[in-house]
Formats: sequence, structure tokens, C-alpha cells
Amino acid sequence: MTLIVEQSLNGVQLGVQLFLMAAGLTLVFGIMNMINLTHGSLFMIGAFAAATILARTGSFALAVALAVPATALAGALLEAVVLRRFYHRGHLDQVLVTFGLILVLNELTKMVWGPVPVPMPLPSVLASSVQLMPGLIYPSFRLVILAAGLLVAAGLYLVVSHTRVGMWVRAGASNRDIASAMGVNVELIFSLVFAAGAALAGLAGMMAGPISAVQVGMGEPVLILALVVTVIGGIGSIKGALIAAVLVGVVDTFGRVLLPPALGSMLIFVLMAVILALRPRGLFPVHG
Repeated sequence: MTLIVEQSLNGVQLGVQLFLMAAGLTLVFGIMNMINLTHGSLFMIGAFAAATILARTGSFALAVALAVPATALAGALLEAVVLRRFYHRGHLDQVLVTFGLILVLNELTKMVWGPVPVPMPLPSVLASSVQLMPGLIYPSFRLVILAAGLLVAAGLYLVVSHTRVGMWVRAGASNRDIASAMGVNVELIFSLVFAAGAALAGLAGMMAGPISAVQVGMGEPVLILALVVTVIGGIGSIKGALIAAVLVGVVDTFGRVLLPPALGSMLIFVLMAVILALRPRGLFPVHG
């Protein structure tokens, strides 16, 4: 029983991390119709930025406070300098340019930080564990990730569904020309959406840093899982991204524990195939 509860918590915690990645990915894809493979690179940049600030200041809180907006700024610059020119191009062009940017950003990161993983130690408060039930001691930092992800999910839902900014975002996604004619600065809104997605990726990378190694290329495996979550949940759906992320996290965790490695790593793709066979547009499609 204890093992089941522990692995369930691990699965939900992984799901929350995937949601932070997939939320930004599904917003950019669903609202801007942009396939952005550099999302994994922004995940990596967030982790490296947090690890660097932590090494310089010794403050984990300051690392979080500065790394997330720094990643948002990096995403905004990337969007303004390169990606904005590809909004009206085909998806193949978008895939090619963002894949090329992954290679460029990986090499630039290696030039700045080197090929060796960068440590990101936790402060003593977060490095401790808490007893959740008899026989189950769980790391505090994983609980913090879980709580932070759920707070971000609630905040995103409120902003997108119940604020004027969210209304502008939805209007720009539905019909860019009409929204512009009604006075909405669609270009600015899209830039803010992209920066927000980058910030979420950076937050996810910062949270993954102390658990896994902060190293070049760390964003690519997470990007694949985030793409699976985006497709399963329904492109453009925040609710779908959250539910699909938790589902994928739990299935992936139990698959790796209960099945041989080869089968365990395949399980989420089998899950995606089954869901898409039943609901081709995902669990909660925004349109149609």
C-alpha cells in the first residue's frame, strides 16, 4: 500500500512538471498556431539560469525569482528576433527552424557552461522529508513542486478564462484580423503569450534541476513528453493539459516500476494511440 501511494505521488508530481511544460506549449500552439520545438531549450535555459544564480548568491528563492523572468525574457527575444517571421508559414517550416534553434541553443549553452552537468543543491529546508503516513517518508521538494504546479494551473485557468487579457488572447486566436480591427494589439498579446509560455518552461526546468542533472540537452526528453500531453489533452486546452499531464505522469511512473524498461517507456505512446483512436482531437479540444 505504501509503495502504491508513494508511486502515485511520484506520478502526480511528474505530471505537474509536465503540465508546466505542456501549458506553455499548448498555449503557443493552440493560440498562435506555432509549433515551437525550442520549448525544451527554454526548459534547459531556466535550469541553467537558476543553477548559476544559486551558485553566485547561495539563495534558492532568489534563483527562482530571477530565473523565471530571465527565461521569459529569453523567450520574448527569441520570438521577436526569429519566430515571429514564421507565424504565417507552414508547420514544416516551423518545425525546421525551431529544430535548428535547438541545435544552436545547445551549442551556445555548451560554450557558456561547458559539457559537464552543473550542480543545483537544495537548501536544507527543501532537502528534508516529511512523514505523510506510517512507513511513508516523502521528499519536501517534491511536495513543493506539486503545490506550485497546482497553483500555476489555477492561475492560468483564471487568467485565460476570466480576465480581459484572457479575452484578448482568445479573440486573437479566433480571428486575428477582426481582433486587430477592434483595437486589440494582437502582436503584443502573442508576444506576451510566448513569454508566459517560456516562463512556465523555465519554472519547470528550475524544478527539475535539483532532481535530475542540469546539463546540455536536458529539455529534449521532456519536450517529447510535453508534446504527448498536448496532443492527448487537446491543443489549446489548459484543463486538457493538466488532466493529460497527470495521466501521463502516473502511467509513465507505474509503467517504469511494474513493467520491463522497454515496455514501460512505450506505455505512454500506447496510451496516446488509444485516446486518439477514441477522441482524435484529444480529451478536451478547444475547437470542434
